Amino acid sequence: MNTIRLDHRIIHFLRRAFIPVGRFSLFVVYTWFGALKILGLSPASSLVHDLFNATIHFMPFSTFYILFAWFEVLIGIMFLFPRLTRYVLPLLFIHMITTFLPLIFLPQEAWSGFMVLTLPGQYIIKNLVIIAVGIGIAAQVHPLEKRAS
Repeated sequence: MNTIRLDHRIIHFLRRAFIPVGRFSLFVVYTWFGALKILGLSPASSLVHDLFNATIHFMPFSTFYILFAWFEVLIGIMFLFPRLTRYVLPLLFIHMITTFLPLIFLPQEAWSGFMVLTLPGQYIIKNLVIIAVGIGIAAQVHPLEKRAS
């Protein structure tokens, strides 16, 4: 087999695999992280609590935390169903906005110096990969058809 043909086969395989692998990856990450919060085992709970204290004051933290945890699980499960893509993508981006807020509202938690992230800061920045996968999945959604006037 020549190099060009092999290259084409690999690229064709990767194009076919990207969407299901991306969906499954987002399912695992969101469901796992949400489940850890539900079970009270998340290492991010103190960061979420600190961000809550800095931003939200209209409900008790315990209520917010469990809703946030189930929101993550819901996002994960929705990614398993291609028909829900159009609905889950806005939820993903809302969630991503909330996850980046500590970079602004809790700089002492996210930064140890100029352009030097703490471990929680690195945990936040890795969400750029989640955004990229979400964009890749969104790029495969068929546009809505125009309706007859």
